Amino acid sequence: MPQHYPFSAVVGSDDMALALTLSTISPAIGGVLVRGEKGTAKSTMVRALASVLPPIDVIAGDRFSTDPLESNPLSPDGPFAVDALVETRPVRLVELPVGATEDRVLGSLHLEKALSEGVTEYEPGLLARAHRGILYVDEVNLLHDHLVDLLLDAAAMGRSTVERDGVSVEHAARFVLVGTMNPEEGELRPQLLDRFGLTVEVAAPRDPAERVEVVRRRLAYESDPDGFAERFAEDEAALTDRIQSAQKLVVQVELSDWAMLKIAEVCAAFEVDGMRADIVTARAATAHAAWHGRTVVEREDIRAAARLALPHRRRRNPFDAPGIDEDLLDQILGDDEPPPEPEGDGTDKLETEESESEATSDPGHDASEPDVSAPDRSETPSEAQAQREQEPQTGTNDVTVAAPQQPYRPRLFTVGGTGAGESGKRSRAITETGRRIGAQRRTGQGGSIHLIETIRAAAPHQHARGRVDSLQFRADDLRLAIKEGHESNLILFCVDASGSMAARKRMEQVKTAILSLLMDAYQRRDKVGLITFRQDGAELALPPTGSIDIAATRLGELPAGGRTPLAEALLKCADVLRLERVRDPRRRPLLVVITDGRATYGDNALGRAHQVAKHLGATGVASLVIDCETGTFRMGLAHQLADHLMAEYVPLGEVSASALTDAVRGAA
Repeated sequence: MPQHYPFSAVVGSDDMALALTLSTISPAIGGVLVRGEKGTAKSTMVRALASVLPPIDVIAGDRFSTDPLESNPLSPDGPFAVDALVETRPVRLVELPVGATEDRVLGSLHLEKALSEGVTEYEPGLLARAHRGILYVDEVNLLHDHLVDLLLDAAAMGRSTVERDGVSVEHAARFVLVGTMNPEEGELRPQLLDRFGLTVEVAAPRDPAERVEVVRRRLAYESDPDGFAERFAEDEAALTDRIQSAQKLVVQVELSDWAMLKIAEVCAAFEVDGMRADIVTARAATAHAAWHGRTVVEREDIRAAARLALPHRRRRNPFDAPGIDEDLLDQILGDDEPPPEPEGDGTDKLETEESESEATSDPGHDASEPDVSAPDRSETPSEAQAQREQEPQTGTNDVTVAAPQQPYRPRLFTVGGTGAGESGKRSRAITETGRRIGAQRRTGQGGSIHLIETIRAAAPHQHARGRVDSLQFRADDLRLAIKEGHESNLILFCVDASGSMAARKRMEQVKTAILSLLMDAYQRRDKVGLITFRQDGAELALPPTGSIDIAATRLGELPAGGRTPLAEALLKCADVLRLERVRDPRRRPLLVVITDGRATYGDNALGRAHQVAKHLGATGVASLVIDCETGTFRMGLAHQLADHLMAEYVPLGEVSASALTDAVRGAA
């Protein structure tokens, strides 16, 4: 039975197939990030890729897959004899699990031999095994940031350096890095997105006939894997031959001055940051030309490369969806043939191109797009009118939708104590990275050795072990470092969207504050959830997720109006927190209630709300009440709610870090 579904049998996903192929032709491109919803054959296609790649020659017995033709191999197992035995094997597909430790990725000291035999021996990690192959990370967006940094650095440098636990090793690590992710489960930071050479968006086909063919092929494969593979054997062999030919041809492809200028124009027009986009686009265009058997980069090569290399580099903030305007791309590239190399100094050619570029200046602004600038301040209601609009609208079903303004840098709100959740950047916790604060016995695989504590544990037993010249260690002497860093948390927003919040200016401020806190949560690797309440109940508008941009979208669509069911909202919060405690017990929550404290739905509405708040506060959940009440005469209901919840109380105007700084300066 074949190990994987045939690569050439996958229906659709042409862009993904092209991106993977170009990266195998020219690994210097920097790998591929595949973004898409679940069930779109992302993993199937990556796992099938290795089977169509040409086999490689390696030195027999070498753990680092050294190329026999390499003059100065960077392998700790060397040096090798001139007549070393050579073997041919398939390209490896190495899968890196999301829960892998740094030791597992980089390799580390062989602990058993170090303690029992006193031998310092390096035990290779996944990067060594992936050399000259494919390193695949499913759900790469859930991988710890410092591990993603390690992978991308190794992929860019082509080598891995290990300096830890008495080991100093450097070995070659050239591989094609492929990451797949579902954006609904959280995004990668823009800095990490930029480090992937190419990116592809995949989705299930919408054409019924194409969907039928997907199902038909999958069922045929499951019922007769060998027969199905035989059907596509010829296509697979042809694909292998074509990739091998392109790998040989790519070094001969010419990147003309015209092609480099076009690439620079495209990257400048799309306002990408830095020069990595230009370099990756040039490499991808060269690989695309080789893939089509050409030795000169043409317009279609640049277009194909730009479609894959630029979309993820255009994001201006975490809530901007990746994408590229293909009409603008075609406009920049034009439709004329590449000119021959000029005999003179090329001044006339450059002047013509400059005049053409003026016609397409300011490409980021489309006159047909609506104006999304800040609202006109002249429309701001008077204080008296605003006060009237803030009163509970118990007798009307009017609903308004206000848009948030530009987000700002908020204050840092944390969960008290020391947790043990996933690594992040919010609350104190015992993590795999951070400062060393103690030691513990080894309970599993991986971890950093605490040398002093290991020696201290072994010292009392030296006489019984018959020590002569050197310390005698046993495996149970080993002590690992306990490190304190920061964890990510679950930020559960509970947002009052009732009539008392419906004043346009107030809802703008509320949404802007939440958007700012969402951006902060994105940067600190938190999960977020969103509960809204109005009329006669509370709704879980967004179940806890790592996808901050979805939360921002739901926030922008949030209507306001009607009564204020505050007690029902707090009960909904308790239910969500209880369920999340079962699903993810290590992740500590922070409840953020955004309200003016009013309760107008049901009998004794305010009393019931305060009673529920007391019960919720007694559970010990860390809470924050952001008071949205404004005006000269205030009832202070949000402050009372914070007391019952045993929560931190923060007026809406003091959410931003700059507001707090200004207040401190004013007091000084």
